[in-house]
Amino acid sequence: MVLFLFLVVALVVVVGAVTLAVVGGGERAALPDVPAERFTDPLPPDRALRRADVEALRFPLTVRGYRMVEVDDALGRLAAELAERDAHIAELEAALAGAQATAVGGPGLFLKTHAPATTPQDQETTKDAVEEENGQ
Repeated sequence: MVLFLFLVVALVVVVGAVTLAVVGGGERAALPDVPAERFTDPLPPDRALRRADVEALRFPLTVRGYRMVEVDDALGRLAAELAERDAHIAELEAALAGAQATAVGGPGLFLKTHAPATTPQDQETTKDAVEEENGQ
């Protein structure tokens, strides 16, 4: 019976010592609190995003996954930049289409032309009239 009481007291002392070591007592805790993970936005605010920026984007984990606000902010930034690039691409495609239309028709596309003259005298008169109208 004495041996049993000795084992119970020893067990209580060991459990108490382990509890104090884990929980800590007072100012100096044995296991310090882990600082909360905070999202530091790696997306550069001063330039357009690149593929490497998006690939390097990592969100800290929380109890239920990711913080929705942080993910929403990053996705909002990506959406805004994609919309800006799409608008710029559409503007460039419109300018290219206009340049191609001018190149296909040539610079004299809208100059007035007359029916061919039948006599040499009529040809000279028609040529002078066309040059006058076109400002040459």
